[in-house]
Amino acid sequence: MTPPPDGVMSEADLVVDVRAQVAQALAGHAGGGPLPAAERRRLAEQYTGEALDAHARQALDAGRAPLSASAEARVARAVLDHVVGAGGLQQLLDNPEIENVHANGADEVFIRYAGGKSEVGPPIAESDEAMIEMVRALATEAAFGDDFSGHGEERTFDRTNPVLDLRLRDGSRLCAIMSVAKRPALSIRRPTMINADLDDLVAKGTLDEPLCRVLQAAMRAKLNIIFAGGTNTGKTTFARAAARAIPPHERLITIEDSYELELHDAVAHPNVTALQARRVNLEGVGAVSMAALVRTALRMDPDRVIVGEARGDEVIDLLKAMSQGNDGSFATVHASSSAQAFTRLMMYAVQAPERLTFEASAMLIAESLHLVVHLNWSPDKTRVVSSVREVVGFDGRDVMSNEVWRPGHGQRAVPNTPLRTETLDRLEAAGLDPRVIDRVGW
Repeated sequence: MTPPPDGVMSEADLVVDVRAQVAQALAGHAGGGPLPAAERRRLAEQYTGEALDAHARQALDAGRAPLSASAEARVARAVLDHVVGAGGLQQLLDNPEIENVHANGADEVFIRYAGGKSEVGPPIAESDEAMIEMVRALATEAAFGDDFSGHGEERTFDRTNPVLDLRLRDGSRLCAIMSVAKRPALSIRRPTMINADLDDLVAKGTLDEPLCRVLQAAMRAKLNIIFAGGTNTGKTTFARAAARAIPPHERLITIEDSYELELHDAVAHPNVTALQARRVNLEGVGAVSMAALVRTALRMDPDRVIVGEARGDEVIDLLKAMSQGNDGSFATVHASSSAQAFTRLMMYAVQAPERLTFEASAMLIAESLHLVVHLNWSPDKTRVVSSVREVVGFDGRDVMSNEVWRPGHGQRAVPNTPLRTETLDRLEAAGLDPRVIDRVGW
């Protein structure tokens, strides 16, 4: 880069200059091949420091004051974010309070925080073209894995593959598009409350303490549960928190389109096998469906089969697993109400290759499920449990259920119809204090 006439380079120009130097040095060191992530970061920090030292010496030789320590730190951070991080996204990803990031082009950025607050964010790249290159760099890293061992999936992002979905190193989910929109766009969903249990959600106002105790007992009693709700209502977070009540000796197998549940824990859940569906590769082969993974999971001696999000023909295999001995299994489903969850499951079942009738689907659901827990947004932007249904049978095409908790003020669940005696007996056998039932207030 040619310096300006007065010899003073702006911070932004210095970032571009140092970034180019570091990228060139890394390319020469790697010899054309990928470097392990830790080694790449170490070298990037070394080359950045050397470039900034050289810039400081040039300033002193020219009789100018070098960069201040704070300015040099800002330049180094910006360079490393682009070379070994997520570019202009990195500072947003480093903020634990940020829950979602949406970019409609490089400079139209919108941020949503965990508490529900939304605001406009800073640009994430110098241009739309730079944004596309940033996404491609993230895709390359995902393809090689954190250690560049080559165990990831092939990910391309171009006009022939204009939709990209991948998991970032911190567990965030990124979905990016190009050429099918006027400008490239991306959305990032951050994992929240990874280590939370239902008691933590009580503290956040998601549900009250008696309902918390009932659901914890339901998990211990191995009731089959669907966690339903609309987009971004916290279904995965709630399912993960509910799973904390599962005894640690049980073997869990999770099936997801993208890893999000993250149930493995050396103490709480040491025996977890996480499976992820796979799309076709660049040659158009190699796909592994969710339904195939559910069937595979059943051959791996699970105590529980857990589907991160049921939205296709894997529903039939999941329901069969629930009704054939894998009690305590659960899944999440997109639905606008607890009652609509049954309709969703039936639609997936009748559209599956088995082509179940509505009557057969209703019977399978009734014989498999025990509870549906529905989540919603309250007017104060809190995610809340709004409804709980107990499945009691089927009648023709209809799944029969009792809404034991219904939406009350602010969409928060309030007691409605008591659970059946046999269900209460099962919960008490799993450790539910009978006095909790009195506190529910049915």
